[in-house]
Amino acid sequence: MTLGDVGHDEAKISVRELDAWFGATHVVKRVSMDIPANQITAVIGPSGCGKSTFVRCLNRMHECTPGARMEGRVELEGVNVYADDIDPVLVRRRVGMVFQKPNPFPMMSIRDNVLAGMTLTGARPRGRAADERVERALRGAALWDEVKDRLHRRGVSLSGGQQQRLCIARALAVEPEVLLMDEPCSALDPIATTRIEDLMHSLRERYTIVIVTHNLQQAARVSQKTAFFYSGDLIEFSETDTIFTSPRDKRTEDYITGKFG
Repeated sequence: MTLGDVGHDEAKISVRELDAWFGATHVVKRVSMDIPANQITAVIGPSGCGKSTFVRCLNRMHECTPGARMEGRVELEGVNVYADDIDPVLVRRRVGMVFQKPNPFPMMSIRDNVLAGMTLTGARPRGRAADERVERALRGAALWDEVKDRLHRRGVSLSGGQQQRLCIARALAVEPEVLLMDEPCSALDPIATTRIEDLMHSLRERYTIVIVTHNLQQAARVSQKTAFFYSGDLIEFSETDTIFTSPRDKRTEDYITGKFG
């Protein structure tokens, strides 16, 4: 899997005619879109519309669910991540994920939580190299100053917002190029949510970010592009300002204005 450099206006991920199922249930239907590099793309829509499934297809997490399958292409810098010769572990290292509920490993220290992803990919550094990687990841997640004197305490000793930033640090430690975030603030209070949003703004200078959110205000605040899903279909994908001020499709307008969802 050879990856090159992509400019800020180019597609980092290209999706073509993506379909996804859970058993016989068709949850994502013929979706095609280009996700730009070094921008935040928000994925919005009512519950059950296929948002999370779509995002999980981007790094081959969907196939980890029994009975799940997909068809179509997902290209990372022009390389089909579903090709037979592509290792899904490598895909997930390049395309990291942060889940809805903070999920630090309960028996691991803060330090070991950061390094856990590298252990799973067989590339965990040792000694000083590990210390440097931990500090870099925690600084990237805006958490270093809060935990640098207690790295050997359990990750679950942190507050909810800190735990979510620890999970972001764990994702950053493997040095991904894309960061998928599935409702990362839904379990957090407003102050912690603001910190995560501020963090996303700083991270997009180095990463391509895709965020699933039910919070329309959050999508408007943090993203440059927004995709609206409804019943498994991609209804509209455009600049965020366009989606929120002059959507082309009546269903988008109705959702944005709270007529359903």
